[in-house]
Amino acid sequence: MDAAAPRVPQVHLIETIHGGSLFVADGSRLFGAGADLYARLEAAVIAGEQEITALLEKVGLGGSPLIDDAPLALPAIHALSLAIAQKCNLGCTYCYAQQGEFGGAGKNMPLEEATRAVELLVNGAEEGARLNLAFLGGEPLVNRSVLQAATRYAAQLAERRGNPITFSITTNGTLLAPADAEFFEAHGFAVTISLDGPREAHNLLRPFKSGKPSFDAILERVRPLLAMQRRMQVSARVTVTPANLELRRTLDEFIDLGFHSVGFSPMLSSPGGNGEMQTKDLETMLGEMIGCGREFERRTLQGERYPFANMVNAMREIGRGTHRPYPCGAGAGYLGVSADGELSACHRFVGDPAGAMGTLNHGVDRKRQAEWLTERHVHRQEPCRSCWARYLCGGGCHHEVIHRGRPACDYIRGWLHYCLEAWLRLPRPVIDGLSRDAKVHSSMPA
Repeated sequence: MDAAAPRVPQVHLIETIHGGSLFVADGSRLFGAGADLYARLEAAVIAGEQEITALLEKVGLGGSPLIDDAPLALPAIHALSLAIAQKCNLGCTYCYAQQGEFGGAGKNMPLEEATRAVELLVNGAEEGARLNLAFLGGEPLVNRSVLQAATRYAAQLAERRGNPITFSITTNGTLLAPADAEFFEAHGFAVTISLDGPREAHNLLRPFKSGKPSFDAILERVRPLLAMQRRMQVSARVTVTPANLELRRTLDEFIDLGFHSVGFSPMLSSPGGNGEMQTKDLETMLGEMIGCGREFERRTLQGERYPFANMVNAMREIGRGTHRPYPCGAGAGYLGVSADGELSACHRFVGDPAGAMGTLNHGVDRKRQAEWLTERHVHRQEPCRSCWARYLCGGGCHHEVIHRGRPACDYIRGWLHYCLEAWLRLPRPVIDGLSRDAKVHSSMPA
């Protein structure tokens, strides 16, 4: 975290055993630098923003910024998540959806609303645009019949219009049946199973509402999917709280079970504050994440597949030179839909006025969407404007920032700093295998 602390907003300096490197925030560009130039860069960073700007101009890295203050133009919708069931059979201790019901009475999305959501997604799409329809809850399999009907309708409508479409579901796994595995495989679903660690940690955090442990019941129902996955991909997502910080153990156990990938996300904002990560917890998590990353490096260099999703995604994003003024597509090309047909900035804002974006009845509220894209632009966020990682991070999850602020900035920068180091260590053929369209520079321009 100390090495990753921001000093000037334009750049970040990185030293590895291979020498010094320069990360330029604008365009997320990474350059090697010889010892003399690295010393000049270090001196300029210490001197301040004017000096580093002048030096960047001198070495050919100045010019007009690639990201300005203009908000994103209103995009066509290319992804929707349907809260197909606002009810759940688990009693997760930290649930942002308040036990799956989003603070109201439990309800299922009627087929009529699901059909209208599909039509909003597909009929308004740009020609040839790739679309995604996601199912969340609550527990989406509570409303299995509508989920399946909406999927079939979306596939047919998208095919007629010439738009490729993918499907995804996030489920707690407790209601999975063999027929679900066949359906997901037939439609090539990305299936995410919410599991919060090995048996004891998971059962503490994600019991049934009765208090009964859920881990063994979930694995029994998930194993057929793991065995069947070909078109379908079955991944595990771990929400990290102070009670389940053994990430390396979790990662290895879940990989051994056959999950296509395993990813971790810190719990930063919950309705009652339950399970929220504090500074010391995030420091511990960063150490665990780096431990997982180093094992990824070791296994990858040996030619083994080690599907640590956070690391794979970071290597791809760095390789592509990803730079963005928002953390994700929420409120832009991606919206959430409640069981009642209300539109929101994403699945986490269902039932939350802070992220309201219209209704299926009246369409997307374009005025509110434009305001959102202006308000949430990273240049309008503090302390983002002074942070070297702003265009990789995008300012952090909108829902978490609005409801808790930014308690994880040091953790995020620390993780990105490590990932940049790892990118510099890994051989180029390995990186190219992760990101065929890598946009990087091997050395500083003259």
